[in-house]
Amino acid sequence: MPYNSIISRTDAADLIPTETSQEIIKEIPQSSVVMQFGRPLPNLSRKQRRVPVMSLLATAYFVAPGAGAETDRKQTTEANWGGVDLVAEELAVIVPIPEAVLDDADYDIWGEVKPSLVEAFGIAFDQAVFYGTNAPNSWPDDLLTQATAAGNVLALGAGGIDLYDDLLGESGVISKLEADGYMPSGHVAATSMRGKLRGTRDAQGQPIFKPSGGNGAKFAYELDGAPIAFPSNGAVAPATSLLISGDWSRLRYALRQDITYKVLTEAVIQDGSGAIVYNLAQQDMVALRAVLRLGWVLPNPVNRIEPTAANRCAFAFLTP
Repeated sequence: MPYNSIISRTDAADLIPTETSQEIIKEIPQSSVVMQFGRPLPNLSRKQRRVPVMSLLATAYFVAPGAGAETDRKQTTEANWGGVDLVAEELAVIVPIPEAVLDDADYDIWGEVKPSLVEAFGIAFDQAVFYGTNAPNSWPDDLLTQATAAGNVLALGAGGIDLYDDLLGESGVISKLEADGYMPSGHVAATSMRGKLRGTRDAQGQPIFKPSGGNGAKFAYELDGAPIAFPSNGAVAPATSLLISGDWSRLRYALRQDITYKVLTEAVIQDGSGAIVYNLAQQDMVALRAVLRLGWVLPNPVNRIEPTAANRCAFAFLTP
């Protein structure tokens, strides 16, 4: 008996409504904090797209002062552009489903499966962008690697007297961004940072960091006027980073328009060690495999505050 048989997308058309595919694509950004803060580009129509990046700024000159300045020759300048490649790679997830569930005509299978797909895609993308977890080789270095190379990583307690100095002091996380020519537009923090922020008080015992909106606000906390997100999906690893600050408008991402599906009927699902978790044929199960193609880049255009590319990054990390 073969163990690699599948029901194709065509065979499983009734299980995969087109409108559901579009709903998933629309909902994925809500499950990914990178997509919520980053800048989306139009959906990709092919594997790769070139994103232009300015590499040399124009320079203006005063015309020679004094008599005859009106007829003096003006100097010339140039502005150069390079580019980075945004490459779409496959992001996949497998959702095992008992056949008994599929046999129940009244069971809303998509209502149960779709949230799991959306959440899985969002977590995987965020962790790849933040830490390079399972990231394709064609993608850029993760944000932590780029920030480390630029000197934009600060250990908790190393910025000064307290947490306030770590975040907002002259040697703090935000100051590192400002020294590189960037203003933070948002922050992503581990949930444990909420308690640290609430516990930071001034000399009079008053909380320094206060909620900026009501309980219904999308981002209830702010840091120096920019929103803080506390993802509950586990995308931020508190053992690796407590806070990620950045100019998120610099980060670009794009999705392919299609999600492809296959319903596996006679296969095994293995964990990271190779151990078999499910044997679909023996356990009367099927598994829905969903594949999404997407990519991201972080262009590093030249600016007048920090002209050296190796010393410049639009993100900074506070680490434990």
